[in-house]
Formats: sequence, structure tokens, C-alpha cells
Amino acid sequence: MMIRKTCLSAVAIAALTGGAFAADLPSRQPPPVYAPPPLFTWTGLYLGAQIGYAWGTNNTSLPTVPAFTGSNLSGVTGGVHVGYNYQVNQIVIGIEGEGNGTSLSKSAFEPITGTIINTSIPIEGSIRGRIGIAWDRVLLYATGGVALADVHNAYFGGIATSPYSSSDIVNSRIGWTAGAGVEYAVTNNVSVRAEYRYADFGHQTNSVMLTGIPATNHLTENAVRAGVSYKVDLNPPPAPVVAKY
Repeated sequence: MMIRKTCLSAVAIAALTGGAFAADLPSRQPPPVYAPPPLFTWTGLYLGAQIGYAWGTNNTSLPTVPAFTGSNLSGVTGGVHVGYNYQVNQIVIGIEGEGNGTSLSKSAFEPITGTIINTSIPIEGSIRGRIGIAWDRVLLYATGGVALADVHNAYFGGIATSPYSSSDIVNSRIGWTAGAGVEYAVTNNVSVRAEYRYADFGHQTNSVMLTGIPATNHLTENAVRAGVSYKVDLNPPPAPVVAKY
């Protein structure tokens, strides 16, 4: 009986000790799943806004003036843009369209004929291709394409003693534009940029009201702009892989 009681006591003590030891063991729950941040890429649809300063020249020739007379325009330009980039290794190619409102306006006086020529560009835009080299979040790019503008010209005064007054003649001009810029991705979706572009809107001939005398204009423009863009994630990142034990 003594031996039996001793064995039962030993078993009870071992059970209690084992339970306490098991309570001190670390939990065997699976570790939390690590979800790495998505890798950055320039690929995607983006939209944004820009603002800047523009200056240019509207050279006007009249039949009685042997040389061009220039009107130097300047003003603020700003608007919105939308585009798409596709990245292959370090090369980024894309297409972008923009629309801008501007305050560009200037009047010039031609002393030979006594003509005042007023030029303004209330609206302009472009459709361009882009190609660049990316170093992670920094993108250096060149851009070029079609430039568009609504150009207002008004003529006041007299050509060779024939007085006239012409209201705004609005020309929808199509030309070309080219430039370069740098863009930096602040986050995976937000980027900022700085850009310079030159635009040539070609030659346009207006028939001056009351006289029918042709006036030919050649408009060119320089512009520097700063902008911000937001890249839209059309495809959500894949779900994290859960480890199984």
C-alpha cells in the first residue's frame, strides 16, 4: 500500500509540474504575414495640373512694310493634363494631352503705316509623346508633338492713308512643340515636375476688315511650367501569400 501511494503521489506531482511547464512554453501560433510594399513603376494612367510663365513673339508683315514688325507677348499659363506612361527597364515612353488658359497679350505699334496690332492667346493646348530615362523615382524626359491655340488678332489705324478698324479675328492655329523636363515621384502615386517647351504656331494671313489688305502673322512661344500628377492604380496589388503550417 505504501508503494502504491508513493507512485500515485509521484504521478500527480509530475502532472502538475508538466502542466505548469507547458504553460511557460512559447505559443505555436503562425507568425504574422509580411506584406512587402509594392515596387515603384512609372507605368500607368495619370492626371494632374500645371502652372507657369510664357513669353513669345507675333511677327506681323503688311504689304507696305518691307520688314516684319514684332509684338512680344508674355503672361501666366495654367491648366490640366492627362497621360499614360509605360516603363521597360529604365526607358519610359508615353503620351500626354493638356489644355491651358493664358493671360498672354500684347499691343504693338507699326509707325510706317500707323497700325496698332493687338494679339492675345486665351486658350492653348498640346498632344505630345514623351520618352525618358528613369533612375528609380527620378525621370528625365524629352517631349514633342502638336500644339494648338486660339489666337486673337485686332488691327487699328491706317495702311497708306486708308483708315480702318478691325475687331478680333480669331484663328485656330495648329503648330508643333518640343521641350524637356524632369519629374520626381514623391510617393508611388504622386509626382512633381518642371518643364520647358518651345512652340511654333506657323503663319496665318488675315484679311484686314474694310480694306481687304492681308496681314501675315507668325507666332512662336516659350514656356516654363511646374506641375503635379496623380497616377491612378487601375489594377490593385495582389493579395499577400499566407504561409501554412
